[in-house]
Amino acid sequence: MNRLMRARLLVVAAILVVLEFACRTGLISSYSLIPPSEMVVAMIEMLRSGELTAEILQTVLAVFISVAAAVVVGILVAIVLHSMPRLRQAIEPVLVTYYSIPIFVFYPLFIVLFGLNDVPKVVIGFMLAVVTMIASTLNGLDRVPRVLRKTGRVLHLSRMETIREVVLPSAALSVFNGVKLAIAHAFVGVLAAEFILSTGGLGYQIAYAFHDFDNRKMYGIMLLLLIIVAVVNAFLMGWERYIRQRRGLS
Repeated sequence: MNRLMRARLLVVAAILVVLEFACRTGLISSYSLIPPSEMVVAMIEMLRSGELTAEILQTVLAVFISVAAAVVVGILVAIVLHSMPRLRQAIEPVLVTYYSIPIFVFYPLFIVLFGLNDVPKVVIGFMLAVVTMIASTLNGLDRVPRVLRKTGRVLHLSRMETIREVVLPSAALSVFNGVKLAIAHAFVGVLAAEFILSTGGLGYQIAYAFHDFDNRKMYGIMLLLLIIVAVVNAFLMGWERYIRQRRGLS
């Protein structure tokens, strides 16, 4: 464990100790926040009882589908835009201002189109994730050295072979950064959609507990989500370090 990681853990531990003290001594009302230790107990109880198993699977599956679709579509669109400069110039202003559009205003429309099921929240997650995937991939394609493209021509590779064997591997780190951002945006989109109007999922359970004034359940699920996201981020960071080491970048 390096020094930076130890410092991060110490900061998190200090925050948890302060919150525990403030909640136990009444500085923070139990109506607003429960002690972190109670959050852990509530989370463990719910996991042991199995009441969240279906909800966890529903949310994680929706995020996975959103991210998978965003990665595939984002890479393909970025390749097309990069090969067609005029089309890219026309589309780029839309990409730049995309996140100023309140995507969630389309949620009722998606419910009308697809019904009250998991499809609308998957579409919301996809819409929030795909643009960051396109932008990151374009950034990576722009940074590919021309000499590598010339190498593809020297080896008599077709355009698709050059993209697959030369260009995309060279842009891998930028594409990977796009994947990380896509996962974050997809989580936000899916959970928010579940919170607003859904029939299941962790976001729905948080909203239900909030309206029922069940702080133990609400904070227990929120802690579970933080742990899930932290584990995913740790995995992605480890994978990125591996890629960098393979390329001699760190």
